[in-house]
Amino acid sequence: MIQIALMLVLGSGLLHSVWNLFTKQSINKNVFLWMIHLFSSALLLPYLLIELDRHPLELEGYTLLGISFIFQIGYILLLSKAYQHGEMSQVYPMMRGLGALLVPICSILIFQEKLSAIGWIGLGLIVFGLFAIAFYGMNPKNMPIKAITAAVGVGVCITGYTLADKTILGQGHMTPLALLEISNLSYVVTLLIPVLISRQIKQEWARNWKLILVGTFCSPGSYFLFLLAMNIAPLSHISPIREIGTVFGTLFGIWLLKEQQGFMRIMMSAFIALGIISLGIWG
Repeated sequence: MIQIALMLVLGSGLLHSVWNLFTKQSINKNVFLWMIHLFSSALLLPYLLIELDRHPLELEGYTLLGISFIFQIGYILLLSKAYQHGEMSQVYPMMRGLGALLVPICSILIFQEKLSAIGWIGLGLIVFGLFAIAFYGMNPKNMPIKAITAAVGVGVCITGYTLADKTILGQGHMTPLALLEISNLSYVVTLLIPVLISRQIKQEWARNWKLILVGTFCSPGSYFLFLLAMNIAPLSHISPIREIGTVFGTLFGIWLLKEQQGFMRIMMSAFIALGIISLGIWG
């Protein structure tokens, strides 16, 4: 089962980096994110309604969903801000790195999970590599404060909704597919007003309709694979492994978006990969 979870998480990380690349390339980040989740929400809404009709939630379930929903709202709002003010190869590892650090620690405290000594070393390599990629070559006098602040906020929100969703699944309140739809709806509701104010829906669709259609499956598909992995493996193990997406994201940012500090960021990506291998095999 651990091997299956590992494959699911690796696939999740790849898809995550792809839709983040698309978001960075979009005209209006809010409009793009709204459209890819609007289409996936429409596809999954009937399933959610059927599940809620057959298995109504109790108060505890709604409370946990509310907590997850709030963190998802913060995530999507801050994500667009991070990409508006910072480079993908910089802010992506920063926000993922904080989540990679906080989620395992909180999982050990809340869910009584454990990591081996090698697992802790692997986690350390992942976190070190992530933050090294983010901050290497940055002039302290010219730090993009808005990008850093938004990225830190994203990392905190990732931690919050991941822990809430793990609890929801672990207590059997919802299936992964229904929980995914809750995530989609949080994005659609949160971004509706900024999108309408922007009046750029037609412009975004005309220029990026292919990326929007692919993103419709990549974004929810990424989190769906991760939710499936949550059901069969400890969160403290699989959450850092998902940061393989940062390796892909860094390479995409350097090779496709022509962002700077390529060689050193690739070297730091090797530390992340080594940490992932250590955690996945011996964690």
